[in-house]
Order: sequence, then structure tokens, then C-alpha cells
Amino acid sequence: MITLFTILIAINCILLTLVILIQNPKGGGVDSTFGGSGANQMLGAAKSTDFIEKLTWGLAASLFLLCIITAIMVNMNSGGVGTMLDSEL
Repeated sequence: MITLFTILIAINCILLTLVILIQNPKGGGVDSTFGGSGANQMLGAAKSTDFIEKLTWGLAASLFLLCIITAIMVNMNSGGVGTMLDSEL
């Protein structure tokens, strides 16, 4: 199960990186490298910017939650930090 969450974290990181890279740094919508004019005509300039921004925040929030859940699962499987330290002493 931890492996599944690790794979989901990696996929989420790749998607988040791609979404951040396609953003126009001046806030003008989707970058022209990825068909910005076509996307702006289809979604409208304001709507494409809103969608990309919401997608960025959604991916960031899901990455945060996946990391927290994975850390809790790893801690449960290892028996907790306190018991690991006590058994080593």
C-alpha cells in the first residue's frame, strides 16, 4: 500500500511540475508553447488562467495530503518512532 502511495506522489509531482511550467509568468493564460491561442479561444483567457490556477492548487493540496497519509502509514508499519528507539537501546 505504501508503494501505491509513493507512486501516486511521484505522478502528482510530475503533473504539478508540468502545470507550473505551462503557466505564463505574466498571468496571461496558457503559454503559447502549448497552444495558448487555441486554448484561450476555447476556454477564454480568464477561464484558462482560472483552470490552471485551480489545478495547481488542487495538485499541491493532494500532494500535501498524500505525503501526510504516507508518513502516517510508514509510522504505523514501523511500530512508531518511540518503540523503534527503545528497542535499539
